Amino acid sequence: MATRIVDADLRASQFLTDSFQRGLAHWNRERLEPTFPTADWQRVLDRDVRMQRLEGGFIEELREEVAAEAAAAPTDVEGFIAWFEELKQSGPGQHDPLFPWLAEAADLDQLRWFFEQEAAGEAGFDDLVAMTQVKLPTYPKLELARNYWDEMGRGNAKGMHGPMLDALVETLAVNPVIENTLWQSLCLANAMTAMATSRRYAWHSVGALGVIELTAPDRSAATAKGLRRHGFSDKERRYFDLHAVLDIKHSEDWNREAIRPAVEEDPRRATAMAEGALIRLRCGERCFEAYRGVLMG
Repeated sequence: MATRIVDADLRASQFLTDSFQRGLAHWNRERLEPTFPTADWQRVLDRDVRMQRLEGGFIEELREEVAAEAAAAPTDVEGFIAWFEELKQSGPGQHDPLFPWLAEAADLDQLRWFFEQEAAGEAGFDDLVAMTQVKLPTYPKLELARNYWDEMGRGNAKGMHGPMLDALVETLAVNPVIENTLWQSLCLANAMTAMATSRRYAWHSVGALGVIELTAPDRSAATAKGLRRHGFSDKERRYFDLHAVLDIKHSEDWNREAIRPAVEEDPRRATAMAEGALIRLRCGERCFEAYRGVLMG
């Protein structure tokens, strides 16, 4: 029944479409790219305001989709932490059959296609954390800083997670560009970017980033197993092997040091973080369903 409801929403949506998500992805890439002053900056600003209105409508539609479920989440600290951690077991998209299939059955071309989609839809966890932490209270800010430092290889370029992903792109010889990417993958990246870059959704972003840390290890382990089955070395699999282990600790720390003090200080943040987490999981669920449609028939 849930799938039929989502499908009905998709037919009615002006935002959950191929053309909108591609346009938003191109805008995000352009607006976040470091550049220089130009003479037409006022025209660019007008365009950005128009796009921000559309982006806001997009996120509000995603919020509406999860609002009832998020409103049912407890707002006391212990209750909310228990609810949040349960998302690993029963949240949208969890235990999707795509990942055992990638681990055990996918051929190399199928693994390459999957990775190309994931790499193209990667919004950059380090950048999302950096943008989210602006003006957060002390303890959540400190935890996001520690997480960012890990993402940055603790100051060692060879340990940075982003370049590890880039190295695997080269190894697999894939071309992760917007034009080759399913809109569902672009939608996930666009939603994460929207929450991290708008202060209206800062606590949503904390929830969305936290649920990535919570749920990524099993998916990373399955992908690493598929790569190992096809003969890729420890070094070549490092990105997925690392996240299969490190994100378990990251999740524990995030829940204890970022979510707990945030909810203790203001229980309203629990509902916002619940919405952000569910938005992230539902976007992921759409991706997995779309990937299965291409790869598994």
